[in-house]
Amino acid sequence: MNHPDKPKNSFCGNVRRREFLTTVGGGFTHLALAGMLAGDGFFNKANAAGYTNPLAPKTPLIPAKAKNVIFLFMYGGPSHIDTFDYKPHMYGMDGKTIDVKTFGRGGKKNQGRIVEPKWKFKQYGQSGKWVSDLFPHVGSCVDDIAFMHSMTADSPIHGSAMLMMNCGSIISGKPSLGSWLNYGLGSVNQNLPGYVVMLDKTGGPISGAKNWTSGFMPASYQGTVFRSQGEPILNLKHVNGMAPQEQRMLIDSLNHLNHGHLEERFDNTNLEARISSYELAYKMQTTAPEAIDLDSEPEETKQLYGIDQPKTEDFGRKCLLARRLVERGVRFIQVYSGGAHNDDNWDAHGDLEKNHNHHAGGTDKPIAGLIKDLKRRGMLDETLIVWGGEFGRQPTAEYEKGTGRDHNAYGFTMWMAGGGVKGGVSVGQTDELGSTAVEDRFHVKHLHATILSLMGLDPNDLSFFYGGLDHKLVGVEGADPIHQVIA
Repeated sequence: MNHPDKPKNSFCGNVRRREFLTTVGGGFTHLALAGMLAGDGFFNKANAAGYTNPLAPKTPLIPAKAKNVIFLFMYGGPSHIDTFDYKPHMYGMDGKTIDVKTFGRGGKKNQGRIVEPKWKFKQYGQSGKWVSDLFPHVGSCVDDIAFMHSMTADSPIHGSAMLMMNCGSIISGKPSLGSWLNYGLGSVNQNLPGYVVMLDKTGGPISGAKNWTSGFMPASYQGTVFRSQGEPILNLKHVNGMAPQEQRMLIDSLNHLNHGHLEERFDNTNLEARISSYELAYKMQTTAPEAIDLDSEPEETKQLYGIDQPKTEDFGRKCLLARRLVERGVRFIQVYSGGAHNDDNWDAHGDLEKNHNHHAGGTDKPIAGLIKDLKRRGMLDETLIVWGGEFGRQPTAEYEKGTGRDHNAYGFTMWMAGGGVKGGVSVGQTDELGSTAVEDRFHVKHLHATILSLMGLDPNDLSFFYGGLDHKLVGVEGADPIHQVIA
């Protein structure tokens, strides 16, 4: 029995379970982990001995409002004052130089030339939410959306800001949000990854796989990159001329050799992940192609997502695939809009209108289609949708000429829908120029705490012991959820 003064995850009131198993069990505990991931036979034996599959579904410790998360990541930093944060006082100020403190790629400045919003806003829904003409389809869904207008982050630089939004820290090597969710809740579908990432057709974001890494957690918790067309995962098809029975024998032989190698190298999560990946890949050869087969979807559904239009076809496919993966039990899905180069993402340093017209035009209808499709299927209540980028944009121009805006981590907008979120609400506020959050300032950690809480996890209790410390997604200091948006 645990001592009442000791942490809940301590063993006999003194030593933590993880330390106890690592010290006393030696390599066997880690071998059991790898074996359980590798096949049903080994799993049954290990389970009989009292071990459990770390990716097996787990019951949330607190009441869960959501079962799955779809994170729509607008890479590059969309401009909040041109999309969802209405600033009517800025109209008519275009070109005026004013005193305003900013901090972005161009460094810290005390003055800037105003770039007024380039799109008109109108009110939508019963809530009367103001939304710009960039997002008329999302505007029709505002009564299902909670907008957070006072988000803040620690860095105005893409690489570190991406890590902050995905992993809770500007320092690389920390587990990402999807890894924390699968660590805390497990994976419902053992034939598909519990954590899927879909990249923009122009490429992945800066820092690449660091944004979906499992960090110091076992590598089995890391994200798996999916493609929405063709082979869902590269090199997944059967080898030409090899029968399934032969492939099964080959995988069993490889697993046997890897198990032997692992006995002497018990703390090798990369080898554990390799063993599990062979088995999972074998299962996915039939499961994954079925999951991405959109031919079975009615034409009306494809049109809802904009798959019938060249401009929205690519992101529409990814959003529809996200819905299909949620139906099949995938816990966390991240869909990127925006690739590696500035011209291919939301990073509008030059021509703001050209940039945002392109990216909003390609995502507006698919995003609204996803919300409406989930809602009509009765799935929105259990599926949490998160929208946003790594930061926002400044109210002033970065260069002497042009309409481009620099990065802004002092105040920006993100929104959530479904999964226990109040619809038709807006919380927090930036100043009249949108330069900084001034009311109910929310840090990225508060967003993470909200997501974990909605999924049935205590953000201040969920921890992973590594390097002598109990690490948390929300940091050692902890963070509270944004209660104003929770139903």
